[in-house]
Amino acid sequence: MLTLGPQDGELLVRTGKGGAAAKAGHELTIAVTRWRGTIDRGSITLSADPRSLRVLEGTGGMIELGEDDKEGIARTIDEEVMKGRPIEFRSTNVEQRGSRLEVTGELELFGFTRPIDFALNVSEDGRITGSAFVKQTDWKMKPYSALFGTLKVADVVEVSIDAGVPAAVAEEALHG
Repeated sequence: MLTLGPQDGELLVRTGKGGAAAKAGHELTIAVTRWRGTIDRGSITLSADPRSLRVLEGTGGMIELGEDDKEGIARTIDEEVMKGRPIEFRSTNVEQRGSRLEVTGELELFGFTRPIDFALNVSEDGRITGSAFVKQTDWKMKPYSALFGTLKVADVVEVSIDAGVPAAVAEEALHG
């Protein structure tokens, strides 16, 4: 079994923006600083601590995000959006096609569980990369808005992983 976590790479969330005041907002890159994933012969799991989200960068917008702004956004995500609810993924099917894993499973987010699918690429040197697109409203989440609803976080966010493990460990986890 292969176990991954922050010591092995990054789990990131990227947001977009919308609404009449979108020009004022930022597209965010958010790191999940506490997470654990496993890959074991056709089974993949991932758990992420929603209280560990930290804003790395905000691009666009009218003004640059300072550290206080980033901390405020992280606090808002924790208190008003995620509310400490668990983030869990469990695969129901994993098909290997060369160096690519086609993954189907169930994501628990905001207290709701729904199907999701995505692909992971596993390189010969043990690098695991991939992303999934999550439409917040599919999980009954209301995308965050400000300025009386004229500035909104886009409904679809991208969750990506870029992690590395020794090639032999990746090979063993994938093929046994």
